[in-house]
Amino acid sequence: MAHKHGHGRERIQFANAEDKQEFSKYPTKAGRRSLSRSISQSSTDSYSSAASYTDSSDDETSPRDKAQVNSHGSTDFCVKNIKQAEFGRREIEIAEQDMSALISLRKRAQGEKPLAGAKIVGCTHITAQTAVLIETLVALGAQCRWTACNIYSTQNEVAAALAETGVPVFAWKGESEDDFWWCIDRCVNNDGWQANMILDDGGDLTHWVYKKYPSVFKKVRGIVEESVTGVHRLYQLSKAGKLCVPAMNVNDSVTKQKFDNLYCCRESILDGLKRTTDIMFGGKQVVVCGYGEVGKGCCTALKALGAIVCITEIDPICALQACMDGFRVVKLSEVIRQMDVVITCTGNKNVVSREHLDRMKNGCIVCNMGHSNTEIDVASLRSPELTWERVRSQVDHIIWPDGKRVIVLAEGRLLNLSCSTVPTFVLSITATTQALALIELYNAPEGRYKQDVYLLPKKMDEYVASLHLPNFDAHLTELSDEQAKYMGLNKNGPFKPNYYRY
Repeated sequence: MAHKHGHGRERIQFANAEDKQEFSKYPTKAGRRSLSRSISQSSTDSYSSAASYTDSSDDETSPRDKAQVNSHGSTDFCVKNIKQAEFGRREIEIAEQDMSALISLRKRAQGEKPLAGAKIVGCTHITAQTAVLIETLVALGAQCRWTACNIYSTQNEVAAALAETGVPVFAWKGESEDDFWWCIDRCVNNDGWQANMILDDGGDLTHWVYKKYPSVFKKVRGIVEESVTGVHRLYQLSKAGKLCVPAMNVNDSVTKQKFDNLYCCRESILDGLKRTTDIMFGGKQVVVCGYGEVGKGCCTALKALGAIVCITEIDPICALQACMDGFRVVKLSEVIRQMDVVITCTGNKNVVSREHLDRMKNGCIVCNMGHSNTEIDVASLRSPELTWERVRSQVDHIIWPDGKRVIVLAEGRLLNLSCSTVPTFVLSITATTQALALIELYNAPEGRYKQDVYLLPKKMDEYVASLHLPNFDAHLTELSDEQAKYMGLNKNGPFKPNYYRY
């Protein structure tokens, strides 16, 4: 019997054709993708968060139908179970250990409160790491209301801990699509409270405000967006002349691209593969499709454990980098019969086609580290002659008529976010960048930013990096006056021109 598709959900339906055109989601630029827990998939794409231990099926009553009160007597929140707050607080405290940059940002700015008067409405993954960000914003003087950008990624106990401290949170793991938009609506539409800043991940909150409450933009000083998808939606609005406030593109900051995508994947690729298949990497033949930041991270880790790695690439520059790093650059069709593992990291679609899947050897593992579930043509495997067998959570064996098995992980969705966790320290870098972008837009003098999409100033990228150096007891060298003059630099930075590629 063919195994029925699990909880895959369709893309969000927009109300009318005009809306649809305005917000249609662009495919990602090849090789770029948003990671952290901000996957650049739409909020309603399914994926299960490995970091949450609370099961959403343990209580059938919808959180919307429960009357819950926190210990301060407030009912302005909607979470799975407020009683889990203490457990969630411990999760947040563990995350704080590895996010010292945000903690030092709190200490530095505690006196001056750069976000005093800011009313931030946020839509991100609700995990222990984002909780540290939210509580930092509150410490800097902001009032926050928060909701989830993905229906599966919320850690229920963390949402409860935030609601207990008085942050109105509307989110739980396993929301329906109707719940998802209801939660966003409850965040934005609140008597006597109107947002003046938006922090978005994927652009759904921004879309809802445009559709339902356009008057809110009269008060909003700026939008900070952190994912590939959301940034594309902003550029579309900007092109159409419909963006009526300045927006900050955090996704393409150096501190996001070069760290989240490279180092995060270098550590989480092995974690995701080990947890699902317990594979031994030594001597395995692996092909990695795409040698952008994500591909580079994956290859470094695999090579270090003794795997024999080859690359596929469309870009001659990335291909030459792969050659210089000691990898063979091949076409997938040339090597597919010999491969033990196939990993996609392109941000493209149908990189692994049904034809490739038909030619794989028995026991080949196929997975995706790229931006959404389009890279492997999983849909082509849902055909009558093939049998799907769910082996364990996020692991399917697809059996061909002759008995051959191919192992597909997470139904072709993001391996590390679906099957393992993502290192907190890397998320600290991204979250600090988000906090500084909010401070910058909120405090910018009238006219500094027009109604357009901006990248964070390089000075801020450098500041984010400097906040993370004490973790390693790293000591920066300072330029002498003479050296600074010779280089034509300010002693305090920025140290590189804007076109510099780190």
